[in-house]
Amino acid sequence: MSVMIKESPISEKDMIADAEKALADISRVRDGVGRVIFGQESVVERTLVALLAGGHALLVGVPGLAKTKLVETLGIVLGLDSRRIQFTPDLMPSDILGSEVMEQDEFGKRSFRFISGPIFAQLLMADEINRASPRTQSALLQSMQEYHVTIAGARYDLPAPFHVLATQNPLEQEGTYPLPEAQLDRFLMQVDILYPDIEAERRILLETTGVEDAKAQNVLQPARLKEIQTLIRRMPVPESVVEAILKLVRSARPGQGNAETDKHVAWGPGPRASQALTLCARARALYDGRLAPSVDDIRALAEPVLQHRMALTFAARAEGTTVRDVVAKLAKGI
Repeated sequence: MSVMIKESPISEKDMIADAEKALADISRVRDGVGRVIFGQESVVERTLVALLAGGHALLVGVPGLAKTKLVETLGIVLGLDSRRIQFTPDLMPSDILGSEVMEQDEFGKRSFRFISGPIFAQLLMADEINRASPRTQSALLQSMQEYHVTIAGARYDLPAPFHVLATQNPLEQEGTYPLPEAQLDRFLMQVDILYPDIEAERRILLETTGVEDAKAQNVLQPARLKEIQTLIRRMPVPESVVEAILKLVRSARPGQGNAETDKHVAWGPGPRASQALTLCARARALYDGRLAPSVDDIRALAEPVLQHRMALTFAARAEGTTVRDVVAKLAKGI
């Protein structure tokens, strides 16, 4: 098996030893989350994969599906300094980033002091992100991509690791502002949260309506999470997986020779989608106990990685075609 992508040379023995330690840590994280979040295994997997890959995730689902609870639980289990922002139409950028205030010392000398906002956290929950105005949403762009913010010309680095987990209600449209494409592209994955199955809902009924609820416990430290993220970037990617990623992403763009795409897609994913698939495939492989990703990982990740990076034509929407339908057909072809 030929290898094309490799961040730095590492012996197979060392890689296996590091991976085994990471697998044990990831297993404890999964168990820790599972004590509080019932069912939703796919949602937990995809969200953890996004964090292990070092990225951000957009959680989309109707109210009451434990989106907020999931983010809160992940913060505790992973030992991350977590903050929560409830996005509203009147929220201002300074409410997120912070602002400078003027102070006067005992000698009467005045100076400005920066008071940091809630964005200075390792895990930021942007609750109902589409309720804020575009001006406020844009305040997140620099931080999500460059991991620092600029206030009054001064640069302030964000804590490491830094992750944004945003939630969005797909049903409410009144009083909301659709996220701009540039900001959507910053999210490594869009994780759709569906209703739980009957057994999971039965367990929710029995275990969350008593005197005591299950409490999340810390099992990992931020420094260890960063080590696992570095390990994932060092994992080799087989040539066949690289070709599958390129074929999938390029086939999702109009004008590349795919008749179905030309008919239904107005604009497709850019190179950032290929980067996201590569990182997420590595993270998913390690999450499943493997040292290298496979083409099956690409098929499994196609929907969450691509769906928010594509837009359908008006004719396709009128026919009832969805982005998920298009992505599913493309994924079968790789």
